[in-house]
Amino acid sequence: MVLGPDEPAVTVPTDGPEIPKLGFGTARITGNDCKRAVETALEVGYRHIDTAQMYDNETAVGEAIAESDVDRDDVFVVTKVHPDNAAREDVLSSTRASLDRLGVATVDLLLLHAPSDRAPLEETLGAMNDLQSEGVVDHIGVSNFEVGGLERARDISETPIVANQVKYHPYHQQGELLEYCAGRDVCLTAYSPLAEGAVPGDDRLAEIGDRYDKSAAQVALRWLVQQPAVAAIPKTATLAHIEANAAVFDFELTAEEMAAVADLGDGVWDRLAATLGLR
Repeated sequence: MVLGPDEPAVTVPTDGPEIPKLGFGTARITGNDCKRAVETALEVGYRHIDTAQMYDNETAVGEAIAESDVDRDDVFVVTKVHPDNAAREDVLSSTRASLDRLGVATVDLLLLHAPSDRAPLEETLGAMNDLQSEGVVDHIGVSNFEVGGLERARDISETPIVANQVKYHPYHQQGELLEYCAGRDVCLTAYSPLAEGAVPGDDRLAEIGDRYDKSAAQVALRWLVQQPAVAAIPKTATLAHIEANAAVFDFELTAEEMAAVADLGDGVWDRLAATLGLR
C-alpha cells in the first residue's frame, strides 16, 4: 500500500500541509544503515521521512531520497533545529547547512527540536519565519512542547505552527495536548510510538492483534493513526519491521479496542475519545 500524501485517508490535515499519518523515524540510525533503511522505507511506501540536526544522519537521509525512484515532491521531509542553534543567526546558518546535507532546495517542515534557553522563542521563530519567506522552508513547527509552550509559539509565529512532535505511545499518553492540537489544526506527531521496544511484548496488544492477524506493534501504531490529528514515526533499521509497521491501514480497531489500548496508559480516554469523535 502506498502511504503517499495524495491519499486523504492516511494524512493529517493541518493549517497548511497534509502530513502523512505514518512517517519513518531515523533517530539513532546513522551512516549506511540509515541510508538503507530510508531507501527501504520509500520502497515500501512511506512518504514522510523524519530527521534532525541532532541525529547526525541528514546526509544519509538525503542520499537515500536522491537515489530513490520516488519523486522528491512526493516525500514530506522533516528536519529539526538543534536547541543549541536557537539564536537567530544559528537558526539561519544551521538550517542552510541541513539543506546542504540533505541535498534539497527546501524542506517541507522545519521544527524547533525542543524549547531552548539559548535565545527567546520570538527570535527563534522569527528566524524560522524568515526562512519560509526565503522559500527554503515550506512549513514550521515545534517538538517537545507542552500545551502552554505550543500556545505561546502559535501566538508568536507569523505563520502557522503546523506540528508538535512529542513522545506518545499507549503507556505515555498526551490527552490534554492532543485535545489542544485537534481543535487547532495542529498535527501531533508521535515519536517513540512503540515505547522503545516495550510494545511488541505486550500481551493485551497481542490479544487484540490476533483478531486481525496483526502484531502488538501494529495494534499500537493503528491506535495512534486512528486518532484524528495524530501522525506516528516509528523507527527501525530492520526490513521486516519497516514493512510490518507500514501495514496498519488495512484494519480498524473498534471503540472498545481503542479504549482497551488506552487503558494501558495514564490518560483519561473517555473524555478524549468523545472529543475526537472516536465513540
